[in-house]
Amino acid sequence: MAMDASEETLRRAMADKQAAVDFQGNTVRDLKVSGAAKADIDAAVEALNALKLEKSSIEKQLQAAITGGSRAGSLSRDAFRQAVGNTLERRLFYIPSFKIYRGVAGLYDYGPPGCAVKANVLAFWRQHFVLEENMLEVDCPCVTPEVVLKASGHVDKFTDLMVKDEKTGTCYRADHLLKDFCKDKLEKDLSMPAEKAAELKNILAVLDEFSAEELGAKIKEYGITAPETKNPLSDPYPFNLMFQTSIGPSGLISGFMRPETAQGIFVNFKDLYYFNGNKLPFAAAQIGQAFRNEISPRQGLLRVREFTLAEIEHFVDPEDKSHPKFIDVAHLEFLMFPRKEQTSGQSAKRMCIGDAVSEGIVNNQTLGYFIARVYLFLTQLGIDKERLRFRQHLANEMAHYAADCWDAEIECSYGWIECVGIADRSAYDLRAHSEKSGVSLVAQEKFSEPKEVEKLVIAPTKKELGLAFKANQKNVLEALEAMDEKEAMEMKSALESQGEVEFHVCTLGKAVTIKKNMVTISKETKKEYQRVFTPSVIEPSFGIGRIIYCLYEHSFYTRPSKAGDEQLNVFRFPSLVAPIKCTVFPLVQNQQYEQIAKQISLSLTAAGISHKIDITGTSIGKRYARTDELGVPLAITVDSTSSVTIRERDSKDQIRVSIEAVASVVKEVTDGSSTWTDVMWRFPTHTNASTDE
Repeated sequence: MAMDASEETLRRAMADKQAAVDFQGNTVRDLKVSGAAKADIDAAVEALNALKLEKSSIEKQLQAAITGGSRAGSLSRDAFRQAVGNTLERRLFYIPSFKIYRGVAGLYDYGPPGCAVKANVLAFWRQHFVLEENMLEVDCPCVTPEVVLKASGHVDKFTDLMVKDEKTGTCYRADHLLKDFCKDKLEKDLSMPAEKAAELKNILAVLDEFSAEELGAKIKEYGITAPETKNPLSDPYPFNLMFQTSIGPSGLISGFMRPETAQGIFVNFKDLYYFNGNKLPFAAAQIGQAFRNEISPRQGLLRVREFTLAEIEHFVDPEDKSHPKFIDVAHLEFLMFPRKEQTSGQSAKRMCIGDAVSEGIVNNQTLGYFIARVYLFLTQLGIDKERLRFRQHLANEMAHYAADCWDAEIECSYGWIECVGIADRSAYDLRAHSEKSGVSLVAQEKFSEPKEVEKLVIAPTKKELGLAFKANQKNVLEALEAMDEKEAMEMKSALESQGEVEFHVCTLGKAVTIKKNMVTISKETKKEYQRVFTPSVIEPSFGIGRIIYCLYEHSFYTRPSKAGDEQLNVFRFPSLVAPIKCTVFPLVQNQQYEQIAKQISLSLTAAGISHKIDITGTSIGKRYARTDELGVPLAITVDSTSSVTIRERDSKDQIRVSIEAVASVVKEVTDGSSTWTDVMWRFPTHTNASTDE
C-alpha cells in the first residue's frame, strides 16, 4: 500500500532539505578551513541555521502526518493514551485482574462504572439487533467438546505464528514484532527515504497475509531481535490459541474453552429452524465470554485472554440474499475502504451503502444491511463517525469459504482497530457440522407444484474401494460423495476415456487413483416436491471490550478548571451508555437540603434512573469535577426548598426546575425523548456562579 500523498511529499521534502543542510554544513567547514573572511563565514552559518529551521518545520509537519495530526487534542498519542488509561484505572472503570498478586497479562476486571458502561452497551445491542430484528437469542456453554471445534477447523487452524527468544525461551507474536518495527521506524526515522517508507507501509498493509516463511524472512532481513534481551529469535511456528481442558473426572473427554460463541449457534441450527416455524431467513444471537490464549497480550482491553463477544448468525437462502429492510438503510453514507482502494494505495472514501451493493462492491443486500446497522449501532453509542471505517478483506485475506467480508475499524491511539467483523460465511459451518455429526443441517423450500429436475447421482462401489484403499476407504468415499457437479462430470468423462483418474483427497492430503469399477456417476431426471439446501450465513461478530475501549478514547477530553490552574478530565458519554445518568448534590450541608436530596433520589429510583447522591461537604465545583470524570450527563443541585438546578456536563449550562418535575425532566433527557436544547427552552436558565466550578 502506498503512502498518503501528503506524507510522501513531506518525506521527499525532508530528504531534499537534509541534503541541503549537509551541503551547507560542508560549505561552512570548508570556509573555516580555508581561512575565509569572517563576514563570509557568518553569512554561510546564517544560511545553515535558516535551512535547519526549515528542516525542523518539515519535521513537525511530517510527525503530524504520521500520527494523524492532533486527533487527541494537543497531546501526543502516547500522552493521550496514558491520560485516558490513568483515569480509567483510577476511577475503577477497569483494572488488571489479581492485582495484589502482580496480575496476569491479558486479564482485566471491570469496576463499578466499567460494569455499568458494559451493561448499557449490551442492553443497547440487544435492543438494536435482537429486539428490532426479531432474533432468537441463545446462551451456550463456554466449555466445548473437542469434536465440535475439530469440525469447525479451530483445532487444526486456530493459530498465530510465534517466535521464541533462543536463549530465554520468552515467546512473542511474530507479526507483532514486525509490525512494531515498521511502525517505530516510520514514526521515528523522519529522514527515511520515501521509497523505504513506502516499503514498510506496504508490509503493514499485507502483514496478515504473510506465511511463516515470509514472516521469518522479513524478521531476519530487518535484524529484529527479542525486545527485552536483544537475543536472536527462532523461526516462526504456529501456536494454537485455545485453552484446552478435559470434561468429567476421567479426563477422557477432551474439550476447549470456546474461542468464539458462533459454534453454539451452528450446532443448534436444526432446533432453531424448527422453533422459527421452518422458515428462512432468521437470525440467532448470543452474548458470552470467549477465551484465547494470546501469545503476548497487550494494548489493554484490545487484546485479552478472556473477553465478551456478541455474535449474530443470520441464516439465509444462498439463492436469495436480498433483504426486505435494505431500502431503509440504503441512503446511509459512511467511510468505506474497498479492496481496490487498498491495493492501489488510496484512502477510505465516503460511500452510500446502496451504491456499494448495486455496484457489486458489497456482495449482497443482507451483508450491506448489516454493515449499515453496525454503523448506526456504533455511532449511536458515541463512536466518532469520522474515525470509523468499513474495510473490505483482501482476496487472499479472506477465509476460502467466505463470499465477502468487511471489518468495522475504529481509529484510536493504537491506530485502526478491528472491532466488528461482518462476513458472508456461505454454508461452510453448517456443512462442516453436518459431515462430522451425521445430522443433516438443512432447510427446505416447498414447491406449489412438483418440478422435474436433473440430479447428479454419485454411487461409489464400497467393496472395490475397500479392497483398494483399506483403512482409507471412508476418506475416499466421503471425498467422492462431496464432489460438485463440474468435478464429478469431469471424472465421469476421464473414467470413460481412460479407465482411471487421479483424484485428490483433502483429508488424506494426497491424490489417489480412482478406477472405473469404483464409482458410477450419472444424471437422473426426478420429480421433486421441495428443494433441500444448506443455508448461507451472514455473521456480524462484535468485540465488546474493543468497542468499549474505543468509546472511552472517543469520549475523553480535558478542560481547564475555573481557576485555570489544572486540567479536568471529562468523559462525554451519551446518556445511552453513561454509567450513572445523574447525581444529586445538596449545595451545602443542611438538613432540609439533604432531606430534599433524598426525596429526589426516591423519585429518580421510581423512574428507573441510575444516580448517585453526594452529601459530603466538598465544594460543589469539586463534586461536579468528580462526576464529570465518570461521564455523568446531568447533575442536580439542591439549593432551595422549592426548586433545584440541573446542570449539563459538557456545556455546563444550568436550568431551574421544580422539585416535583425534576425526575421527569431527567428521564426525558437521559432516555433520548428530548434533547438538552429542548428542555433549555422550557425552563429558566440558572446563572449563579457559586454553583459552577
